[in-house]
Amino acid sequence: MIFKRVGTTRPYPEHGITHADWGKIPPQQVRLDSMITTQKMLDLETLLAEDSTFYGDLFPHVVKWRNELYLEDGVHRALRNALHRRAVMYARVLDLDALDPALLGMAAAQGSATHTKPTVRVS
Repeated sequence: MIFKRVGTTRPYPEHGITHADWGKIPPQQVRLDSMITTQKMLDLETLLAEDSTFYGDLFPHVVKWRNELYLEDGVHRALRNALHRRAVMYARVLDLDALDPALLGMAAAQGSATHTKPTVRVS
């Protein structure tokens, strides 16, 4: 088994974290079999492309919510690690469990058009 479970949605609240904010979270090792995917389908061209990270973050984005790890972005990188028989990979982990629930509610209510974002606590 590669992942803990294959999901199709993002069950956690909207966090409002931008790509620049993700870049401030230092990568840490995460076991592939501890993550739940948030997408069921994968573009095979993306998986096999040599320059698949050229326009994005080198590290996948993982959201910790209610003690579960959700692979929000980077499923193709995770699968590439699995194909190389690696059980862990480096990812940026946003720990929503450590944030004030009121901040998450504000981000969800105001949407991504607002400048109010939850404070990122590096875990």
